[in-house]
Amino acid sequence: MSEPVRLAKRLAEMVSCSRREAELYIESGWVSVDGKVVLEPQFRVDQQEIKLHADAKIAPIELVTILYHQAAGNVVEANPQINFENRLADESSGIRPLKRHFSNLKTTSPLQPGAGGLQVYTQDWRVLRKLVDDAATVEQEYVVEVDGKLGAHGLKQLNHGLSFNARLLPPAKVSWQSETRLRFALKGAQPGQIAHVCQSVGLSVRSMKRIRIGKVAMAKLPEEQWRYLPPGDRF
Repeated sequence: MSEPVRLAKRLAEMVSCSRREAELYIESGWVSVDGKVVLEPQFRVDQQEIKLHADAKIAPIELVTILYHQAAGNVVEANPQINFENRLADESSGIRPLKRHFSNLKTTSPLQPGAGGLQVYTQDWRVLRKLVDDAATVEQEYVVEVDGKLGAHGLKQLNHGLSFNARLLPPAKVSWQSETRLRFALKGAQPGQIAHVCQSVGLSVRSMKRIRIGKVAMAKLPEEQWRYLPPGDRF
């Protein structure tokens, strides 16, 4: 009996390609073993049926950006929740999910402390540059549930005139969405800023949710699920 070998080695022998080309086919989801797609080039095979998809092509795997609905208070430095199982069921980006999409993801645009909502993970240096290096120019939108009574000029102060960390804050766009809910749209948000300005005008924050970063909205993304940023969409 033959010894099990790496799938990449067996595929390279089958289709007369290099080992690296075989790895790219596998990592891109073009190879099945006994009818099931396998994404690991090191997967060991013996007598199983191995098939290369008829439409298979060798191309570099695109760098992806993932939009994730983070639960409030769940501080996440890495991305352990992002996997095949909690991808949005009717995700419509057209991107084929691959295991390599879950590696080398960087977190951008930290949420306000205690907040939930839209979080971004990316492999794309262009997205990192936009959301990290140019953070002061990217608007973020939060919905904030509050308790307390706002004074006569409180809303005007929230829009402009308050300080944080001994510095005057730039203008924001703050408006009431209901009797207890405020909408904040602000650029260069600093950690703790929203809770501080609310407290400055007599309000206490009950909950916060980020619903937009730049031009990208969270939309109807359930908590602790994710979807891809579609090709062509920009922050």
